[in-house]
Amino acid sequence: MKTARVLLASCLPCLFLMAGLAHADGPVATVRVAFDRQGITSVQTEGFADKAIVRKVTADDPVRIASISKMVTAIGVMRLVEAGKLDLDADVSSYLGWKLRNPTFPDVPITLRLLMSHRSSLTDEAGYWQTPLGEPLRDILDNPHAWDARHAPGTYFRYTNLNYPVVAQVMERVTGERFDRLVQQLLLKPLGIDACFGFATCDDAIAARVIVLYDGNGKPVMDDNHGHRPACPVRPARDGSCDLAVYRPGENGALFGPQGGLRISGIGLARIGMLLLNDGTLDGMQLLKPASVQAMATPTWEYNGHNGLTYEWDDADHQGSFFCHWGMGLQILATQVDGCRDDPFGDGVARVGHSGTAYGLQAGVWLDREHGIGVVWIATGMPEKRVGGRSAFSGVEEKLARGK
Repeated sequence: MKTARVLLASCLPCLFLMAGLAHADGPVATVRVAFDRQGITSVQTEGFADKAIVRKVTADDPVRIASISKMVTAIGVMRLVEAGKLDLDADVSSYLGWKLRNPTFPDVPITLRLLMSHRSSLTDEAGYWQTPLGEPLRDILDNPHAWDARHAPGTYFRYTNLNYPVVAQVMERVTGERFDRLVQQLLLKPLGIDACFGFATCDDAIAARVIVLYDGNGKPVMDDNHGHRPACPVRPARDGSCDLAVYRPGENGALFGPQGGLRISGIGLARIGMLLLNDGTLDGMQLLKPASVQAMATPTWEYNGHNGLTYEWDDADHQGSFFCHWGMGLQILATQVDGCRDDPFGDGVARVGHSGTAYGLQAGVWLDREHGIGVVWIATGMPEKRVGGRSAFSGVEEKLARGK
């Protein structure tokens, strides 16, 4: 009997792992954090941050949060606007040091407001992440395939990841600072959030806790780092080298993933949500003016049947009706327009925030500004397509939205 007890104890991790694998048709991990203007109101977690070592997920574990990174980048832009370093409606060519134009519409300026609201006429058809260390983002922007030849800037919505590397490059040009360090200074450190774009500014303890991303079949596809910092915190140079000392700010705005490379926890995202719910103030510290938060949440585009794409072109899930209403760095939910299915909560309440989808992750941070409440959700091990929901969101996300 004693031997049996010893064997049972030694195999407990195996039993936990088998229990997790038995639910291969569901998420590998889920995190849900609800909050209001005063603080966190509830936390729910289930599953594994790392199946290989049977590490259970917590709301303090950082995860590559995909496109929610854009919302954080946009907050950084607004801080620089308030500091007088950027103008939302200026031609960004004046910041970049060279002329940025859609070649079909060479007389129409591209502005930060257009970039941050996905109305710049840029597309992802020329790529947006294929800019390794040591190479300029301009090479992609000079490719005609990077541009929508049918619609002039400001006339059409097309969700485009490439917009945000351009935004990040502008931020670097006006400050002379590397994007990942700049966001630390502008937002993350003042809010006491342990997070990083790429891994260069994360300490070893945070890097060790990053959630592994699994695809819908349970295979690790991102950040399977075995508890260690990656050998290179960014996309290495083509020769495999990784010396960040050679990087010149303002050359490659895609390097640190402003469009999707932020590693942050559910609790960290909730703090950013609380900042926006409180009109730019948190813990007695004002980081943004109320007018800046309002500018982000003010609609710049609403779908009318023909004025934009309602899905992400670069995503495998070409399910329409997901994007129907947009501010500046913030999506707006529950659009009351035929053909729109952008209400995972099912209550018709207008919310602002952002979704994130990549490498088996489905995530969201959504704010009901009128009632002062918000929610963050994270699910890993999800299929490429959002399935099972009544809305354009997945059934898993709809359950997390409602807290069920």
